[in-house]
Amino acid sequence: MILPKLILTDIDGVWTDGGMLYDQTGNEWKKFNTSDSAGILFCKKLSIPVGIITGEDTNIVKRRAEKLNVEYLFQGVKDKLAVANDLCTQLNITLAEIAYIGDDLGDLKLLQTVGFSACPNNAPDYIKKQAHFVTNTNGGEGAFREFVEEILKRNHLLNEVLKEFF
Repeated sequence: MILPKLILTDIDGVWTDGGMLYDQTGNEWKKFNTSDSAGILFCKKLSIPVGIITGEDTNIVKRRAEKLNVEYLFQGVKDKLAVANDLCTQLNITLAEIAYIGDDLGDLKLLQTVGFSACPNNAPDYIKKQAHFVTNTNGGEGAFREFVEEILKRNHLLNEVLKEFF
């Protein structure tokens, strides 16, 4: 596997368990697993930009992306493949040079066309069949981090990146 030039990710069902909590005053809540922030950190160590592409449009995701200094954030997206194609043009790369993790119907086209695709363990079977890699963890349990670690393992870079922390 060639190291991707861009890593893209869905949010709900990947960085979260897919649940959406609402209180009686209309506030929406999402729970993120802080383990996934290490995936971002690993990408930054290797100068691999990360982008979030999600169908939802919330300040919650914007705040999480800002906190982790995610390079690209696209919310309210109906056609994730079109966004990825636009990014390819902007960055002068191909879809084959992108890695993507998603978990549901809106992710299918992108999972089928990127160079390396993945989904969390609790994704539906028809999604799993489209992915090159299925994480051992469910969405919201560190699936993004595991995805990035798998990319690093396949490129024999995980131990090198981890050395910086020991």
